[in-house]
Amino acid sequence: MAGTLYIVPTPIGNLGDMTLRAKETLEGADFVAAEDTRVGGKLLMLLGIKKPLVSYHEHSSRNAMESIIERIASGESCALITDAGTPAVSDPGEKLVAACAQSGIPVCALPGACAAITALSASGLASRRFCFEGFLPENATERKERIAELAREKRTFILYISPHDAESYLKELASAFGSRKCVLAKELTKLHERYFRGTAESLCEEFSALSAPEKKGEYVFICEGMPEEEAFWKNMTVVEHVEHYISLGLSKMDACKQVSRDRGVGKGEIYKIINT
Repeated sequence: MAGTLYIVPTPIGNLGDMTLRAKETLEGADFVAAEDTRVGGKLLMLLGIKKPLVSYHEHSSRNAMESIIERIASGESCALITDAGTPAVSDPGEKLVAACAQSGIPVCALPGACAAITALSASGLASRRFCFEGFLPENATERKERIAELAREKRTFILYISPHDAESYLKELASAFGSRKCVLAKELTKLHERYFRGTAESLCEEFSALSAPEKKGEYVFICEGMPEEEAFWKNMTVVEHVEHYISLGLSKMDACKQVSRDRGVGKGEIYKIINT
C-alpha cells in the first residue's frame, strides 16, 4: 500500500454498506484524510479502527494538500474519505486526486456507496444514458443559467439538493420542467428513506404539503431528459432562437453554435439566416 492514495467510499446512511475491502484499506493505510475529522473519527471508531486523521475539505489550504502529497510521495499510504459516499464526486477530494495524478502518485479507487447511482437505479427513469450535475449553484443568476442548460439536456440528469434549499429549488425546477417525469429520493439507505415519483410540478406540490419535520433530509433529484416534442425552440424562428441564447449571456457566435446543435443543422446555415 506504500505511496498510494486510496479513494474509499463510506456509507451514505447505513453502516452495513461499508464494504469489506474498504474496511481492510482503512486498516492498512498509514493515515486517513477526512472531509470532517469528527465524522471520519466516528466512522473509524464504529469500525474498530485507530488511524491518524488529517483534515482535507473544501476550504483546506494549498499547504494542507501539499502536506498530504508529500507524505504519500515519501512512501506512506493515505485513505481519502468524505462524510458520506464516494470521495471526489461532487466533493473537494477532486482536487487532491487531480494533484496526486499530476504528481505521478498512484491513485486506487474502491467501488462503493454513491447517492446518485443508488437513486438512479431505483428511479425507473431511463438510465442507459445519464448525466450528473451535483449541486446547483447558490448564486441565483448562475442557477437560472444552469437550469436553462439542463432544460436542453436529452439524457436523464441527476442533481443533489441540500435540505435548506429543497423547497425553493423544487419550485424553480417545477417551473422549468413542469410535466416531465421526475423522482425525488430522500434520506437514502436511512430509516426514513422515501421516493417521491411524478412530474416536476406534482413533486413540488407534494413536497410543499409535507410538515417541517418531514422535509428534513438530503435529497437526490432525477429528471427525464428533454423529449424531442418538448423542444422549447420548436415554435421559434432561427433568429428568435439565437436571441434566446444571447439573452442568457452567450456571445452571438456561441449562440449560433448552440442553435445549430439544437436544430441539427450546420453552423453555416444558421449564420446565413441571421445575417440576411
